[in-house]
Amino acid sequence: MLLFDLDGTLIDSNGVWLEVDKTFLARHGFAYSQAYHDGVAHSILQNAAVFTKAHFQMEESCEEIIAEWMALAENAYDAVPLKPRVREYLDRCRSQGRRMALFTACVPLHCRTALRSHGLEDYFERVIYAQELGEDKRSPVVFRRAAALLGAKPRDCVLFDDSLAACKGAKAAGMTVVGVRDDFHTGTEADMREVCDQYIRDFGELL
Repeated sequence: MLLFDLDGTLIDSNGVWLEVDKTFLARHGFAYSQAYHDGVAHSILQNAAVFTKAHFQMEESCEEIIAEWMALAENAYDAVPLKPRVREYLDRCRSQGRRMALFTACVPLHCRTALRSHGLEDYFERVIYAQELGEDKRSPVVFRRAAALLGAKPRDCVLFDDSLAACKGAKAAGMTVVGVRDDFHTGTEADMREVCDQYIRDFGELL
């Protein structure tokens, strides 16, 4: 079973959320920082909102914070490009009869928009949303749950992800892990190479 992340792995979308975060914080008089990035990166919206509210001691509710983020990101996923050589790699895997699924922390609405925009819906037998599981992609437990939903054992899964935390969680769950380079996480490359079974700069390396 091939298990793909979406944001920063298959699509070049991490920049969307960087701009959303910076715009949101500027509106409320706060500065974007590495500490904030580390607190919200690759988190599901609910957990990111809880962190944001506590980190800045905001009066707004988590629901209000999420609503503002969603408004700022509106329509952004209509035009997010695929990462290099993604379609070619997916085509090859499909021609080989490989099972493929998505496991993403992306907002379901945005995920569906991106898949529809690029005509990718039929490549994946299932999309598993971390948001619907109520957990970030950090703990080995959530990766074991994802594998179970696909009727697979972790040892039979290969995860492709650009997040160091997700790669660590999947590796601890017993999955094979392929780290995918993303320009917004270049500072983690050395750690990714240490954690992952393989590290790629783009999917062309696998063709």
